Amino acid sequence: MGMANMWSSMHRHHKSQFLIISGIRAFEVPPVPRETTDLHYKQTCELRDIVREWHMQFDKLMEHQKGYIRALNAWLKLNLISIESNLKEKVSSPPRQVEPPIKNLLYAWHDQLERLPVELAKTAIKSFTEVISNIVLLQEEEVSLRRRCDETRRDLDRKRAQFEDWHRRYTERKASQGEEANPEAANTPSLDHVNERRIAIEEVEIRLKEEEKLHLRLARQVREKTLANLRMHLPELFRNMADFSFFCHDMYSSLRKSAVLPMLRDEVQG
Repeated sequence: MGMANMWSSMHRHHKSQFLIISGIRAFEVPPVPRETTDLHYKQTCELRDIVREWHMQFDKLMEHQKGYIRALNAWLKLNLISIESNLKEKVSSPPRQVEPPIKNLLYAWHDQLERLPVELAKTAIKSFTEVISNIVLLQEEEVSLRRRCDETRRDLDRKRAQFEDWHRRYTERKASQGEEANPEAANTPSLDHVNERRIAIEEVEIRLKEEEKLHLRLARQVREKTLANLRMHLPELFRNMADFSFFCHDMYSSLRKSAVLPMLRDEVQG
């Protein structure tokens, strides 16, 4: 009863998830997409790890059920003896074989487990794991480029501050030496020196603009690829899980009936 209720609840949740996630087909990437932050990247990595764990535990769940059935059946074969006694039977006669209801239940349980669409569900989870892993790789590239932009931006700020400080001291030194009184003699080399430093700053500015443009283009590509993958695989994942949970609910409901009815029949006959 408990297993049937559990899978019934999972079926409702997965069906609801399927209906909700089907709405992402209407989503569009904004003209200026949001960049992948460090927190966003960390959460994507956590999601990848969780889905990997989900796939592994789902596989264990199905295998452990079969293992439990095999172990219980083996225990019954080793330990089951006749609980009936007949004084008319000779002591040397072997006990009659007892076929308890649980034995038929085990056979039915194992048979129905084999019929479940386990591989479809496992494949859907594994495919989604691969999708998230690919998204992580895309985000890694974007985050790396963003960090390079941040580093170039800090380098530009540092060079600007150094230039302004140098230019201020340079101007003050010239003023104290009275060089401004003879500009033809002093300004030509000093202007060349100033221009060299300004050109170095402009080169960093140009590099930063190129990196920012590349980062913006990559951020959009990451969003487009992420959305396209989720549109394709998320509905498939929840549809398969909803179907699988429905079959499991149906299986455990029928197993419960097959286990309860013989008991009721025995009580009535008794």
